[in-house]
Amino acid sequence: MNMKKKPLTIEQLEDARRLKNIFLSKKKELGLSQESIALELGVSQSAINQLFGGINALNVSTAAQLAKILKVKIGDFSPDLARSIADMAQMIEEPQVTAPVFEYPLFSSVQAGSFTANDYAYTERDAIKWIATTTKASDKAFWLEVKGHSMTAPQGGRPSFPEGMIILIDPEEKVEPDDFCVARMGGDEFTFKQLIMEGGEKYLRPLNPQYPLLTVNESCQTVGKVIKSQWPDETFV
Repeated sequence: MNMKKKPLTIEQLEDARRLKNIFLSKKKELGLSQESIALELGVSQSAINQLFGGINALNVSTAAQLAKILKVKIGDFSPDLARSIADMAQMIEEPQVTAPVFEYPLFSSVQAGSFTANDYAYTERDAIKWIATTTKASDKAFWLEVKGHSMTAPQGGRPSFPEGMIILIDPEEKVEPDDFCVARMGGDEFTFKQLIMEGGEKYLRPLNPQYPLLTVNESCQTVGKVIKSQWPDETFV
């Protein structure tokens, strides 16, 4: 039996209208098209057209990626999503208990390579910025921004790490099969994958099935275990 698709709410239709208007006003400046956005998100052009046309509703993950591509805040096109995210964050806070806060540097992949390879002593000047978290890690821990779509799981899949998320890597944590990790594939080429064991061999597995499985060999150096992921705070402001 075919289920009739639930129509979007007035607020969701307004989100789509605002999103489309932002796209139209910025596409020339940013050199964007529906095709290029679809490629960035790893979806079909028709999926983007359905978002702009108010056929399919936005979700948090897609909204965050679109905000990054269009160089705007989520609240610029979806105040309702932005409020929901803020409300959820407030609900999970426990004002009676103040959790300790730790700060770790956000590096580019090249900086991270220098640090892990040579035990580089970073300073505040070396970091792109410092990011606070309640997750305690070793003094060598650092953040990286997820690049590309190899760790974006198929729609509805969990976990998923879309482009633009940040991940906290701890070189002092031992990486075991099924852990997520950052590895060096030779030179300054880095990859973020899940370490798996199959038939006695180790592989680095992407969550996006469109990307290949990588064999762990002598040229592959594990940089550290991924112990936390999150969207940058400014994504929702």
